Amino acid sequence: MNKVKVGIIGPGNIGQDLMIKIRRSKYLELTCVVGIVESPGIKRARDMGVDASPDGVKYLVKHYKDEIQIVFDATSAKGHLENSKYLREAGMFTLDLTPAALGPYCVPAVNLDENILKEPEVNMVTCAGQATTPMVAAINRAADVYYAETVSSLSSFSAGPGTRANIDEFTQTTRNALIKVGGADTARSLIILNPAEPPIYMSNTIYCRVRDKNIEKIAKSCEDCLAVMKSYVPGVRFRMKPILKDPKDDIVMLGVEVEGAGDYLPKTAGNLDIINAASIRIAEVKAKQLLGVKE
Repeated sequence: MNKVKVGIIGPGNIGQDLMIKIRRSKYLELTCVVGIVESPGIKRARDMGVDASPDGVKYLVKHYKDEIQIVFDATSAKGHLENSKYLREAGMFTLDLTPAALGPYCVPAVNLDENILKEPEVNMVTCAGQATTPMVAAINRAADVYYAETVSSLSSFSAGPGTRANIDEFTQTTRNALIKVGGADTARSLIILNPAEPPIYMSNTIYCRVRDKNIEKIAKSCEDCLAVMKSYVPGVRFRMKPILKDPKDDIVMLGVEVEGAGDYLPKTAGNLDIINAASIRIAEVKAKQLLGVKE
C-alpha cells in the first residue's frame, strides 16, 4: 500500500516517540526530521534512514514542499508561530503539538471529522486537554455541564523544557478546549508536576457541575467515550468511575489515568504518549483521505 509522506519538526522527547509510532503506521511514511541544532533526535532519525537536518522548517519546506503532505510540529508555542507561516504557504497539513493554538482544537474522541481535516492545521490542545476534554464532552452530552474543572498530575521528569516554558499557555489552552470542544459553559484547568519517585502515571481528576444529575446516563456516556479513547490510547483507564460527589449536590467527579505505550518514552510518561497517539490518529485519518482508502 502507498503511504503519505510526513515530516517532524522538533526531534526532542515527543519527536523521537513520534518517529517510532510513525514507522509502525500502515498509512504514514516518515520522510524528514528537522530541528535547530544537531541533537540525539537528529541522530536517531538518521540512524533510522530518515533525512534529518538542524536547519529547521526552512530545510523541510525547501526540500520537500512537493512531497511531504503532513507535518508534526513538536517544538514550542513560540516556535510554531514562526513555523506555521512556512507550512501554510507550502500547503502542508500540520498537526500542532504545541499550545500555540493557531488552528482549531482537535480531540479525536470528540471532533475528528471531515470539516476539521479541511483546515490547514489543527491544534492538539495539550496532554491534559486530550485526557480530560473527551470526558467533559461525554458528561455534557448526558447532563449539560455548566462548569468544568480539571486537575492533571504529571510526573515531573516527563515535563520537558517545552512544557515548562509554556505552563501559562498550557493551562489556558486546556481550559479553552474544555469549553470549545468539551461543551462546558465555563471551565478551569490546573496542572501539577509531581516529583515522586518512582514516577507516577499521568492522573487527571475531573469535576463537572451539571444540570441533569442522572448518574446512570452520565456513566454510560463516559464508558462509551473511554472505549473510543482506548482505540488509539490503549493505556487510558478510569482511576475512579463517575460518581455524584454528594447526592444533594450537582457535582460529578471522576478520575482518568494514562499509561503510555512505552515506545521511546517510559510508560509513566502517559501525558506525552496521549498527545502523540492522538496526533497519529488524526494523521492516519487524513492520510486515508488523501489515499482514497475507505474502511
